[in-house]
Parts: sequence; C-alpha cells; structure tokens
Amino acid sequence: MKNAAAHEIPTLTSSIGPEFISESFDRLTNSKLRAGCDVRLLKDAEENYPAWIEAIENAEKRIFFESFIIHGDEQGELFTELLSEKARSGVDVKVIYDWAGAFGKRSRKLWRRLREAGAEVRCFNPPNLLDPLGFLVRDHRKCLIVDGEIAFVSGLCVGQDWVGRSERGAAPWRDTGVSIRGSAVADVEFAFAQIWKEMGPPLESAEISSVGEHDQPGNTNLRIIGGVPSSSYVYRMDQFLAAGARSTIWLTDAYFVGIPSYLQSLKDAASDGVDVRILVPQTTDLILIRDTTRSTYRPLLESGVRVFEWKGSMVHAKTAVFDGKFSRVGSTNLNIASWFGNYELDVLIEGENFGTKMKEMFEADLANSTEIVLTASKLQRPPKKPKQRRNLRPNSGSVSKATAGAIGAAASIGSAITKKTPLGPAESRLLAFVGTVLLFAALALIVFPRIASLPIVVFLLMLALPTLAKALKYYRDH
Repeated sequence: MKNAAAHEIPTLTSSIGPEFISESFDRLTNSKLRAGCDVRLLKDAEENYPAWIEAIENAEKRIFFESFIIHGDEQGELFTELLSEKARSGVDVKVIYDWAGAFGKRSRKLWRRLREAGAEVRCFNPPNLLDPLGFLVRDHRKCLIVDGEIAFVSGLCVGQDWVGRSERGAAPWRDTGVSIRGSAVADVEFAFAQIWKEMGPPLESAEISSVGEHDQPGNTNLRIIGGVPSSSYVYRMDQFLAAGARSTIWLTDAYFVGIPSYLQSLKDAASDGVDVRILVPQTTDLILIRDTTRSTYRPLLESGVRVFEWKGSMVHAKTAVFDGKFSRVGSTNLNIASWFGNYELDVLIEGENFGTKMKEMFEADLANSTEIVLTASKLQRPPKKPKQRRNLRPNSGSVSKATAGAIGAAASIGSAITKKTPLGPAESRLLAFVGTVLLFAALALIVFPRIASLPIVVFLLMLALPTLAKALKYYRDH
C-alpha cells in the first residue's frame, strides 16, 4: 500500500510541460507570448536603415521613434529630414532620445528643426540636482513603430558609425535588428508609451493599438521584453535558458562584463557538454570595458566556454541563440548597467526557422573573428596590428557603459587580489590603473589636503542636500 500511495504523489518533473515553461517565461520576462507574427532578421545598417526609411516614407498616421543616440552627422541629418517631412505632412511624429547618449553628438538645431516641423521630441533623464544618482538610469532602447503596423527593435543607433566612413578607412559597425508585424507590434508601442509618460503627459489610448487589432501575418511566436531599472528580465531569462540548454549557447555582445552568477551559468553549461561560445569586439570605444571583458576569459575557457574576438571595426550587436530554438535580439548588453540600471528593449523569438538564421549569422561572424585559446601559462591573443585610424573615439561611451566597466573592473580586481583567478595582462592593466589612481589621490591629499578634499565634500553635499529635500517633501505630503 505504501508503494502505491507513493506513486500517486505528483512530482515537479511530472508537472513540467509546455504550459509550465510558458508561464515561467511570463514571470521571468513580464511579457506574453504573441503568436502568428512575421519576423525578419536584419543585419547591419545595410539592411536596417533602408527598412526603417521605407517604413517612415510609407507612414500615414503615426511614427514613434526611440534611440539612445542620434548623431548629428550625415545619417542623423537624413533621418531628421525624413521625420520632419512626415510631420509637416500631418503624420503624428514622436521622438525620444537619451540625454547622456546624445550629449556632444547631436546639435540642438536638429531637435529644433524637428519640433518646428510639428514633431514632438522628448529628452530622457537630463541631470537633476535633486536626484544626482538618478542620472545613472538611461533609456538604452532602440525602436521604431509606424502606424501600429510594423515595428523595428535593434541594437543600432542612428549615426555614420553604422554605415562606415570610407574616407577614414573605417568599416561599418556590425549590428543586428528585426522587423516585426503582427500582435507583438502593440507590445512595442506599449513599451514606447511607458517611456513617453516618464517625461510628460502620456499617450492617448487612441494612439496605441491593441493586441486584438492585429491579424496573424506569419507563423512565428515571440515576446517583447521591455526591461526597466532593477527588473533584470534578460539576466534572469538568459540564466533560465542556459540552465535548460542541451546543445548550444551562442552569445554576441558589444560590452560584455559578466558578473559571477551569470558567468557561472555559462561555465556550468559548458562543463555539462553544451557548446557555449561568446563573440565580443577586439576593438572597442571603451578600453576599460575591453580589459574587464578579457579578465573573465581564463575561468570561462578553463570550463570549456569558447571565446572569439571580432576583427572588424566594432561589433555592436546584442544577440543570443539557445539550442537554435530561442533567439534574442535587442538593446541589452551583458553587463550590470543594462541588466539592472537601464530601460532596454529586446525580442525573444521562438522557433527553429528563425534560430537557424541566427546560427548561420553567428557562424558567418566567427569567420571574421579570432578565437582566444589557453596555453599552459597564458592566453593566446592575436599579435598587435599597426595602429590605424578607426571610427572609434576613446570617450564616446555612455555613462551606463562606464558604470558597467567600473563595477566589472572592481569585481575583476577583487578576484585578482584575493587570488581567486590567475593574474593575466588584462587584470595587470586594471590593477595598474587603479593603483595609479589611488597613489595620485593619496599624494594629492598629503600635499594639497584642502583642495583634494573638495571633490569629496561636493559629492557628499550632492547626496545630502537632495536627500534632505526629499525627506522634507515627503514629510509635508504625508
């Protein structure tokens, strides 16, 4: 009788099925699965920009455009004129840009031209003395929605970097996006509306389509993941997929600074026989992040993870494909700023048809990459090439990227100091950098104590005064 009773007790594994998996994704990503969508994979600006331009030119009712950076260069001028022309023709044009992303890269004249043409332009999160640390939260999303019928989600901003600069010998940046038709377009519109209301009056309900209004133009199922600060949707989703992956985990990321728990999920999968590969740029616009990324190579390689560095001008894509069945494309970088600090937008596409295209694209990228391998004593990297003029500026990174780099550097340096990981060239450079900064800070405090202490005093005041102001406001309100 005891054995019979034991067989009647349900187990967790017996309850795991398609519904369980779907509900898990619902909770992990705070999104719903949309069926019957048409999704097209778009590679680089060569495929993305023309598709965006065609959609804008065909717009009849409304255009919602959101970009972390819109450069004031030839490409920025092109899109400004296109949007201005549609606004003058009566199309409802709304544009969102991030203050930090656009700082120093966009002329105010271009924003003024858009507004004078009838477009509504909002700037996300400019500096606020009452909330100095709030400046770290950025809108890193990149999307375009036209007439509620077609949406584009990608890692591309608007700028000549993505097209290339032939006069400087700089090749186009490598990046990835998707176009979407079907019910998921409403979710992209909802994500745009979410940011829009952060900066002023919200969109009217009539300006946003609903899921039920859309036909089923295709046979692809997907989710729109609208990341918000502290949500960690992509972070948790990737770990969930890594835990269940059986054959492959292929990641491409522009600013990879994995924290220990994320790295462990990849190492565990590789140790269990999963083919885990990571593609990152060899040349980047932030040296600190590059060295921090390289400081994670050895423990990954020792667990069986394969690491590749892109040999082109810059790989800016943020993509993943798990077992060729679950694919992610969007704006989220694999670092703490994107996972926990920014507003991000990604698409999780289910199905082997799209997954096959993602795997083929990844394999093509590996053909232009160098694999990093271990020897008995050190990592083997390609020899240094002669310096060339590249379309990269050392100080062009965002506050979010710098934050991710600083936090990642701290973790890597801590590991090196405690001897948890072997000390290599990347860790040595990070230690040398931090040590030099600390030495100069100490000397400054010794030689010029009053002057050197001013930044500390200013920083404390920036924290103290807004905190007291908020406390007083809350006290009066309640």
